[in-house]
Amino acid sequence: MRKNNRGNNELRPIKFTKDFTKHALGSVLVEFGDTKVITTASVDHKKPKWMDEDDNRGWVTAEYSLLPSATNTRCQRERTKVSGRTHEIQRLIGRSLRACVDLSKMPNLTITIDADVIQADGGTRTASICGGFLALKDAVEKLIKTGDLKENPIIEPIGAISIGLHDDTILLDLDYEEDSHARVDSNVVLTKSGKIVDFQTTSEGEPFEKSQMDELFKIAKSGIDKIISMY
Repeated sequence: MRKNNRGNNELRPIKFTKDFTKHALGSVLVEFGDTKVITTASVDHKKPKWMDEDDNRGWVTAEYSLLPSATNTRCQRERTKVSGRTHEIQRLIGRSLRACVDLSKMPNLTITIDADVIQADGGTRTASICGGFLALKDAVEKLIKTGDLKENPIIEPIGAISIGLHDDTILLDLDYEEDSHARVDSNVVLTKSGKIVDFQTTSEGEPFEKSQMDELFKIAKSGIDKIISMY
């Protein structure tokens, strides 16, 4: 039996608190069980320097940070150079958010999503993507009201969730203890219409069957559908 008598296909309690901070254009406190992440959206009225001069698209990017007291042992702040894990996660968040926007509809704008984990108990990257989308959505709505955006660049919502195999049992929305002992670990990012943004599945031991992968995806999608309905 899982913690709090949670069913195998059941999400942890999820909560989104909007306008969590005062100064950010969009801000959301995301809670997936005991995992808590503050996501904020900031805007820069210019495109990235690496973009060609005749490229009229805007850009969406992300930065991720695990705060020192987020886990039961203090982790060091990444002041000068981010770790490989952090780099991988923030690239995933940025890539996922760009998948749900039409960058041509936000010319000369860069929106940065910051995801700061204040308490970690598994699923920090998927929680960051869900909260990041909501922060992005709020920022876009404000930019439309101020006239900085002429039209809404968001194509459709996205959501993300973790899922894994314990022996041959599928568990949705893994907490840290479950994730650290999973035989197969997967992170799934989908659009509302069910299109795949990311489906990363890794065996930590013996290989698994394709039928199990199909079932992992099916249950993950049902979880993401529920999350998006909370937006």
